[in-house]
Amino acid sequence: MRQSYLKNAALLTGSDVVLRLAGMGLRIWLANELGGEGMGLYQLVLAVYSLFITLATAGVSVAATRLMAEELSGSDTARGAARGMLRRLLAAGLLLGLFAALLQLATADLAARWWLGDVRAAGALRVSALGMPWMAVSAVLRGFFIARRHVAPNVFSQLTEQTVRIALVALALTRTEGAAVGVRCMLVLGATAVSEAVSALCMLAFYRRDARSAFAGQKAVRPADPARRLWEILWPVEGGRVLASALHTAENMLVPACLAVYLANAGGRSAALEQYGVLKGMALPLLTFPFGLLGSLSVLLMPEITQAHILGQTKRLNALLDRMLRLTGYFSALAGTLFWVWGRPLAQLLYRSAEAGFYLETLAPAMPLMYLESMVDGAMKGVGEQKAAFRYSVWDSILRIGGVVVLLPRFGMKGFLAVILLSSLYTCIANTGRLLFSSGTRHAFRRWLGAPALAALLAAGAGAFLKGLLADGLRSELPMQLAALGAGGCMTVAAFLLAAWPLGLGEEVKALRTKSRQPAAGRTRAG
Repeated sequence: MRQSYLKNAALLTGSDVVLRLAGMGLRIWLANELGGEGMGLYQLVLAVYSLFITLATAGVSVAATRLMAEELSGSDTARGAARGMLRRLLAAGLLLGLFAALLQLATADLAARWWLGDVRAAGALRVSALGMPWMAVSAVLRGFFIARRHVAPNVFSQLTEQTVRIALVALALTRTEGAAVGVRCMLVLGATAVSEAVSALCMLAFYRRDARSAFAGQKAVRPADPARRLWEILWPVEGGRVLASALHTAENMLVPACLAVYLANAGGRSAALEQYGVLKGMALPLLTFPFGLLGSLSVLLMPEITQAHILGQTKRLNALLDRMLRLTGYFSALAGTLFWVWGRPLAQLLYRSAEAGFYLETLAPAMPLMYLESMVDGAMKGVGEQKAAFRYSVWDSILRIGGVVVLLPRFGMKGFLAVILLSSLYTCIANTGRLLFSSGTRHAFRRWLGAPALAALLAAGAGAFLKGLLADGLRSELPMQLAALGAGGCMTVAAFLLAAWPLGLGEEVKALRTKSRQPAAGRTRAG
């Protein structure tokens, strides 16, 4: 009997919140330790590093989830084929991981000198490459456990990874106060590589424990047409994401350069790196933090969507997509409301940065588009629309680069914010339209966006009123700031829930509660 949605969602959501809180705390501490220029350099290194991570993991992660879901949905007598497929996936992942590591090592000096324009980044790029093979193995095993609806190994390995990373980063930076920025960035990325190895070893230990029950004790046999099935998923996902990541890396290298042109008389490249670090290292991580709650839903729904699509269960597929889009609309509208009302005081509390608060407030209304696009992208993989997602991603990246080149030298960071907003609108419309067409789902934008937007407007009005009442507390010392921000945020959430409940949120919550009780009822009847 498989685990219920509610149990898995609670475990994934709780762990993701803990991980994101820990990651956010680490990022805030890094900003204070490395300084503005150091944080800008760190973000540039991450831009190149993420390209090689994509090469090592993107395709095999999706392929493992989809192919293992297909193999494990068959009878127990066919589990030998599932084991054979997993072995092929692990071999493909290890090859990609080693290739990405060697390529990053070979190009580290070139990337630092010519791509990033800062030789201090070379050491960080070299040490971070050592974690690539471990990441690829973890990605395959994570897909295997997701396909089994077994989330505990993923949760435990990620918690262990984050714990090891934070401990090593804290040890390294506290022992190197006053050292060069490039050396300290190298130590941070080295700690990340070690933590990836620890995570992969945890996943392998869980796999050894569960392998016999997962494959019914059968030996590995060759699955049906494995090379073709793997390639049909691997090349569009890997190609699309690597190309998109390469274009994204190019965009991230262009942003400081184009900002430096706009800021030529106001600090030049140093000021540009600082503004880039505030947006990428402070504001955007806060905006994406709540997505962990939706990310858990996406991870759980992907195998279900894949299975419904494969079995031709159109009604079930449409119901799953409708629920995903509706819950995404409500949650993203709530998150956008909170950041629009309380973004400035939150940024002031965490970073003492009015600039970060401006970015939060400006991008908050676009959060439903950002979150919806991310959820739809995952669902498109589940219904076999990898090629369409690939095309839209490429066009989006090309348009973003064009926007950066045209707008940033003339309008500075405001031009970059406009690029982000237009990009979110394009990708959301393109991906959602394709998903609805391919799945045969009828649109219900009033349910998915209209009702959440109305609840958000009502909650925003209540939040603005509360913000005025709590203005003195928000300008006081730290304890009063925390109390005022916490009280205001909680009351804004309450106002949103009161407004959204009769608009459809209550209906979805009741449906989820009913579904969570069905497995238990089934066991009672069977007994």
